[in-house]
Amino acid sequence: MSQRTRPVHHDRDAILNAAGERGRLSVGAQRLEYLRLPGDPARPLLVLLHEGLGCVALWRDVPQALAATTGCGVLVYSRAGYGGSSPCALPRPLRYMEDHALEVLPPLLAQLDARALVLVGHSDGGSIAAVHAGARPDPRLAGVVLLAPHFFAEPISVAAIRRATRAFEEDDLRERLAKYHKDNVDCAFRGWADSWLHPDFLRWDLRPFLPTIRAPTLVIQGEDDEYGTKAQVETATALIKAPIAAHLLPACGHAPHKDQRETVLRLIAEFVAARCGAANVTAP
Repeated sequence: MSQRTRPVHHDRDAILNAAGERGRLSVGAQRLEYLRLPGDPARPLLVLLHEGLGCVALWRDVPQALAATTGCGVLVYSRAGYGGSSPCALPRPLRYMEDHALEVLPPLLAQLDARALVLVGHSDGGSIAAVHAGARPDPRLAGVVLLAPHFFAEPISVAAIRRATRAFEEDDLRERLAKYHKDNVDCAFRGWADSWLHPDFLRWDLRPFLPTIRAPTLVIQGEDDEYGTKAQVETATALIKAPIAAHLLPACGHAPHKDQRETVLRLIAEFVAARCGAANVTAP
């Protein structure tokens, strides 16, 4: 592996053990909890966008591992209605991912003192990252990493969300999620599930945003993803005109960064080094 693409272990032990900077970002009336980890200021800041039931805490130690592996600073935050952020009104609009990408993410990113940014989105977060990159991206956007993204609704997605809804209503899923979302647990679950299960959501379609993505893109999906098929990856490679690398990982479900952790960390580190390094970024 060349020097250019070697994962960087930048004060790895210190970063893995770092508490980081915690606080709240104000975006309009929303107060969004965040965690920021330090990194080399010459490298891009990785901004993590969580899944439909995620939050800062549910990334577990992935932010620390990414910081240690890439040498980049990492910012992770919870969207409104998740974790320790402001609550949200229910029902969410069916455009909730587009709305966040176009109305919340730009002013949030504008507050960050980084010379370059890479969006790393998982599931719904990947969809949000793709919309932002294809619409009105921050001029500092140097790359996009999409982990199990959705560009359109599929029957497999709806079936999996129906199963999750039964677990929330009849089993212990609500209790388990409440440990992380606390008073936001209904905002988090209902805002996600009720949108995806709405009959009109079958017409939801982000494909028009993909041809206008200009930032280098990395797409990673598991072959055993219970929420989507390889049609999502095939759509990305067919429509995104920017340099793109796509990987379908075996023995991997909907959370590649958990199921194939070391592989995903390596792929992201190599992508950031090769496509999004300081030498490839023009200062704004």
